[in-house]
Amino acid sequence: MHPTLTRNSDQQKRINKRLSNTNSSSFFNLLTSDALFEKLESLLPGHRERIYPPTETLSMFLAQSMSADRSCQHIVNQAAIQKVAGGITAHSSRTGGYCRARKRLPEDMISSLARETGQLINEHIQPNCHWKSRPVRLVDGTTLTMPDTEENQLRFPQQGAQKPGLGFPICRLVGITCLASGAVLNSAVGRFNGKGGDERTLLRSIQNTFEPGDIVIADALFATYFFIADMQANNVDILMEQQGSRKRSTDFRLGKKLGKKDHLITIAKPKIRPEWMSEAMYAAAPSTLQVRELNVSGKILITTLNCPKYASKDELKLLYKSRWHVELDIRNIKDTMGMNILSCKTPDMIIKEIWVYLLAYNLIRLLMAQSAMLADILPRSLSFKHCLQLWSAGAQMLNLLDSRQLDALLTLMIQQRVGNRAGRIEPRAVKRRPKAFPMLMKPRHDARVDVRQNGHPKKLK
Repeated sequence: MHPTLTRNSDQQKRINKRLSNTNSSSFFNLLTSDALFEKLESLLPGHRERIYPPTETLSMFLAQSMSADRSCQHIVNQAAIQKVAGGITAHSSRTGGYCRARKRLPEDMISSLARETGQLINEHIQPNCHWKSRPVRLVDGTTLTMPDTEENQLRFPQQGAQKPGLGFPICRLVGITCLASGAVLNSAVGRFNGKGGDERTLLRSIQNTFEPGDIVIADALFATYFFIADMQANNVDILMEQQGSRKRSTDFRLGKKLGKKDHLITIAKPKIRPEWMSEAMYAAAPSTLQVRELNVSGKILITTLNCPKYASKDELKLLYKSRWHVELDIRNIKDTMGMNILSCKTPDMIIKEIWVYLLAYNLIRLLMAQSAMLADILPRSLSFKHCLQLWSAGAQMLNLLDSRQLDALLTLMIQQRVGNRAGRIEPRAVKRRPKAFPMLMKPRHDARVDVRQNGHPKKLK
C-alpha cells in the first residue's frame, strides 16, 4: 500500500479507538460544566421572560459573528425560520427587539466567558504540546475600525493626520494567546490616539494573566526594563527581540560569554521614572537585571532563559520563530471571522462585539483542540478556516449536535492540515486591480451636494 494511504489508515484506526473510549461531547460540554454554568448564572442580569432572553441573545450574537452575513436582520430572520421549523409561531422579523436585547447583555458576562473558555482549553492541552512542558504565551496588538458615528469618534478618535469627516474611529487591541492551542486567554481594548492607548499600557492592564512557569514571546516593543522586572519577580520568562536603542549598542565582547554572539549582560534601571509609574513602584523595582542576549539569523534576541544547557541558541531561535503564530491568529480573527471592520454604532456595543468575536474564536479553538486530541496531533496543525466552515455548516444543518454527529464533525475537522511553510516569503502586494473609483476626499454629505449640483464626474480618475 502507498505510504500516505497506510499512514492515513493507521491514523483513522487511532481516531476510531479514541472515539470508542472517549465521549467526545464531554470535552465540548465543558462549556456547560458546573463551574462555567455557575459563572454564567452569576453574571446573568436580572430579567423577565422576553422574546430574546440573555442566553438566547448571546447565542444569536455568537452565530452572527460566525456568519458571512453579519447583519442583525439576517440573524433575526434565521431565528424566525428556526421557530417556524420547530412548530413555534415567530413573533416578528423586525430587528428592534434583538438590538435592545444585545444592549442589555452585560459586557462583564461576555468577557468573562471568553476568558473562561480560553482557560478551559488551556487546562486540557497535553504537556507535550508545550515547549519543554512549559506553557508559551504570545503577545501582540492590532487595530480595528468601526462605523463613523459621533459617539464612536469621542471614545475612539480617528488618526490625527486624517481630516474630519474622512476617517473612521479606530481602537487598539492587545491580546495574549496560547502557543499550543491558539486560544485567547485575555485581551485589552483602548483608544488608538491619546494617553493610555499604547500597546505597552494595555498589556500592563492584563499582565496578571501570566502564571509562574510561563514563557512570554513578543516583539521588541514590549522588551522594556520594568516589564522584564515584573516577569522575573513572578517567575515568568521572556523571549523578545532586543529594543532598538539597546540593540544599537550591543557589544558581544562585553558581559559573560556563553557562546558565539551569546552572552549574559546586566541592564541598569532607567534613571528617569516613567509617567505611568508611581514613586513607590519605581523605588521597589530592582536596580539591575541580568539577561541573556544572543544573535540568531541577524536578529538580536533578549531572554531570561539564561542557561545555555537548558535553552540552547538553536532552540531559542526556533522558539522565537513560533511568534509568527500570533500574527496568524490575528488574521484568523480579523479576516477569516470578519472582526477587521466592526459594525456597532456605540462604544459600549463595540466592546461587547469584540468580546463576542473572541468568545466565538475560542469556541472554534475548543473544537480544534478536541479534534487534535482524537488524532494525537498538535492543535496548531489544523486549519482554523476549515474548522470554522464545518462548524457553521453543521450548526445550521443539524441545529443541536448529538454525540454521534459531533464525533463525525470532529473527524472531518482533522482532514485539513496546515502545511509546513517554514521560511516562506511572499511579496506584500496585490495582483488584482481595484475598481477605478476615485478616493473620497471630502465628507460624504458634502460629496452628495456636489453630485446633486454637478452630477457624477464623466471620467473616473
